[in-house]
Amino acid sequence: MPLPPADSPVLILGARSDIARALAHEYAAAGHPLMLAARDPATLAADCADLALRHGVTATAHAYDALDLGAIAAFFEALPATPRVVIQAVGYLGEQARAEADPQEAAHVVAANLIGPAAALEEAARRLAAAGGGTIIGLSSVAGERGRAKNHWYGAAKAGLTAVLSGLRQRWWREGVQVLTVKPGFVATRMTEGMDLPAPLTDSAAGLARHVKRAADRGRAVYMPWKWRLVMGVICALPETVFKRLSF
Repeated sequence: MPLPPADSPVLILGARSDIARALAHEYAAAGHPLMLAARDPATLAADCADLALRHGVTATAHAYDALDLGAIAAFFEALPATPRVVIQAVGYLGEQARAEADPQEAAHVVAANLIGPAAALEEAARRLAAAGGGTIIGLSSVAGERGRAKNHWYGAAKAGLTAVLSGLRQRWWREGVQVLTVKPGFVATRMTEGMDLPAPLTDSAAGLARHVKRAADRGRAVYMPWKWRLVMGVICALPETVFKRLSF
């Protein structure tokens, strides 16, 4: 599949996350104008100015609420240009203990990580196909590979998003829409600040963004860091009788 032209717009949904910001710089460095979307676009003003100054590209901020399902079509209609690359970076880690005790928290974890993002990507895929093709990049997680006691609500939502991205890939590839599923492991970001992350298995946002863009440019279907492919290969191969006794 040919790469999107360097001057084609890139839309980032959930543009305030550290990974989204790193991806914005990767695409801006390649000459792509950017449309950054978040609930409060005023919080993106500094990012837009920085991207324009560093890379000489246009960067605009747009209001986007991933949980407002009824506004998705209107959001895309109001964009100043049709994107050729759509990056889904909305996510909410949540609190497992709270989700276990409060169904509203559990519902919020699922809505923020699956329902809202999936609905937006359905709309994006249709529009990319109508425009002649493009690329969707969806940030899922290795947490969706197997449910763990410590984060099974988050993992369940990410497993669902992985399945949606797979379905979109199969549904739209004939229309020229490439879908890349990204499954990071631990990433040092504001969301994981304060967590005791194992250094050998922890990526930086900038390093992950470089690999993601390279995978998209090469037409890959799934990107998972090689060390996590090994780790999750072992974890997923464990019998349930063994796995249930583990505490990681």
